Amino acid sequence: MEITNNFAAIFDMDGTLIDNTPYHFKSWQALLKKYGKGQLSKETYYNEISGVPVMETIRRIFGSDHDETGLKALLNEKEEFYRESYAPFLAPINGLENFLTELKDVGVKMAMATSATVQDIDFILNKIPIRDDFNQIINSTMVNKPKPDPQIFLKAAEKLNMPPAKCVVFEDSLAGIKAANSAGMKVIGITTGHTAAELHPVDLIIADYSELNVHKLAALFENH
Repeated sequence: MEITNNFAAIFDMDGTLIDNTPYHFKSWQALLKKYGKGQLSKETYYNEISGVPVMETIRRIFGSDHDETGLKALLNEKEEFYRESYAPFLAPINGLENFLTELKDVGVKMAMATSATVQDIDFILNKIPIRDDFNQIINSTMVNKPKPDPQIFLKAAEKLNMPPAKCVVFEDSLAGIKAANSAGMKVIGITTGHTAAELHPVDLIIADYSELNVHKLAALFENH
């Protein structure tokens, strides 16, 4: 197939490779309730917390009450609650593994670019055998500006040795879509957390990876 090095694919993790966002939401609700920070609405979670590094949100909500050690303890508590609740249900989004194999087989370079912690990445990739599909994995410790800043996606493109205009980003969060657009990349939105109408501007909307193949991706770049 002649499309090997025409483009690269960059994937967010939470809500994009796995449908774990509802479990992150529940863990945030539990943490805020436990420490008297009020009720967390789904709207607030998806618009202000989803896609942003956990520590950024911990600092924003609890920063005036705790020192750095206390904030890290809160982060660990939140993440432990999430992992316990999600572990029995951990699975890739429908069609993901076949899709990644198809891209890998034709030589498309791939990166994961996620705001998740290293522990969270390992928690997922130790259960789903897709780590080797990615040429690069960029995590939140490798950048100093979180999504919606484009830094993490630009870093992924640089590591893949591909220009941003030749990259397509897979995202479920509003912060991630904004970051991908700011990076000058193509964007595919997946409707795990938002409706198709809410995910904009994007080049394509999918419910899962069974709707995609390498030719549909390549077609996004045909006129450029």
